[in-house]
Amino acid sequence: QLQLVESGGGLVQPGGSLRLSCAASGFRLDYYSIGWFRQAPGKERERVSCITGSGGNTNYADSVKGRFTISRDNAKNTVYLQMNSLKLEDTAIYYCAALAGDLAARYCIGGVPRGSWGQGTQVTVSS
Repeated sequence: QLQLVESGGGLVQPGGSLRLSCAASGFRLDYYSIGWFRQAPGKERERVSCITGSGGNTNYADSVKGRFTISRDNAKNTVYLQMNSLKLEDTAIYYCAALAGDLAARYCIGGVPRGSWGQGTQVTVSS
């Protein structure tokens, strides 16, 4: 089973920054495209970013474009989400997942999260 562990969340003021980490255990992360998702209270889970296994393709939700940057360090078997200029509406639990699907693997288009969701990491933006 693909197991991913999220970390790096916390409490930050509007305009602040955080870097989230998604670490894999028991498998090579570079075999998969990885998506970052978030779920705010009372809202559906949404995908905010994705990166292919090679790191050659990335994409972002419009709501985070220009503020968030996804990257990966395959040597450390970890994917990161650098979040800058945080807004109140970024408050959510953030999750990462390996994505199934050929288009997801090649271009980060679509894709179904593999396995079950982890615990996530809480990001709270508040003044």
